[in-house]
Amino acid sequence: MEQLVELDHEIFLFLNNLGNPAWDDFWNFITNKFASIPFYILLVFFLYRALGWKKTLLSLVLVAAVITCTDQLSNLFKHFFERPRPCRQEGVMEYARFVAVRCGRYGYFSAHAASSAALVVFLGMILKTYWKHIFGVLIAWGLLVSYSRIYIGVHYPGDILTGWIIGIGIGYTFYLLFGFLLKKYFNPSVSGDKTA
Repeated sequence: MEQLVELDHEIFLFLNNLGNPAWDDFWNFITNKFASIPFYILLVFFLYRALGWKKTLLSLVLVAAVITCTDQLSNLFKHFFERPRPCRQEGVMEYARFVAVRCGRYGYFSAHAASSAALVVFLGMILKTYWKHIFGVLIAWGLLVSYSRIYIGVHYPGDILTGWIIGIGIGYTFYLLFGFLLKKYFNPSVSGDKTA
């Protein structure tokens, strides 16, 4: 376990120190939750075009539940494991580039990474029939957000990896729930009908 922790520290310092002051504002912008709002609006538009307004509303309710679930689970893990963020870890913070606006106490695991991964799976599974490139676009967005957490100095790669693993599981679970609710409350034969 100590070797894994040491490796995590080394990979973090390598990736974090790839940063350049000229890019700091960009990555601080990417890591801000409000930066993704235009992308979310575009996804809502695609959901509406594919599903109609009622099923889009259902999917948005589940998206809110997905984000709540990943955030709360991340908080539970953080307070259970109490692993300091790299910006608070002695022996690491002295060699890292910390460019975040603030540094929380604990970092295991990354809620940003978990939420991103969960949305990649949940929305990707819903929209893949209607937009063949959706997974590529969503994964690129998710990786960008996830890397930003390393760049600004608030998460280790292990925090990100764990977040993705848990997020994928949560996203797929909610996708199954979405399918169950469609079958129970909607006529599956009109899944693309905007009047549904």
